[in-house]
Amino acid sequence: MSLDDLYRDVILDHYSHPRNKGTLEGATVTREGANPLCGDEIRLSLVVRDGVVQDVRFDGKGCSISQASASMMTERIKGRPVQEAGRLIAAFKAMMRGETAGEEMGDLEALQGVRKFPVRVKCAILGWLTLEGALEEAAR
Repeated sequence: MSLDDLYRDVILDHYSHPRNKGTLEGATVTREGANPLCGDEIRLSLVVRDGVVQDVRFDGKGCSISQASASMMTERIKGRPVQEAGRLIAAFKAMMRGETAGEEMGDLEALQGVRKFPVRVKCAILGWLTLEGALEEAAR
């Protein structure tokens, strides 16, 4: 199995069996994001307390890349300090620009192949931009 096949399998698994998908009762912040070019939509709900993302859910519709990326993102940030989530956002954006992430990316590395298709980078990054806005809102 090639690395491309492995990465494709990771993306399809997260798309077919999304983690942390649904609504979140008692969310302290909810943020919506959309990519009007392709119709991807994400609604991200978080419980942020004492500087920690204690719980997170996403809902929405869109292509396999946007939905898988949101699923992987929620797995990585759930239970983590907000500051760590912020570093991960920056690392993911750097990876999608072809730069060194500076963080261990794990399954998220599966999404770096999307860079070959620049129009799809917006799909992969949608959830992350939505998270960035949600964390800024939570900090207010």
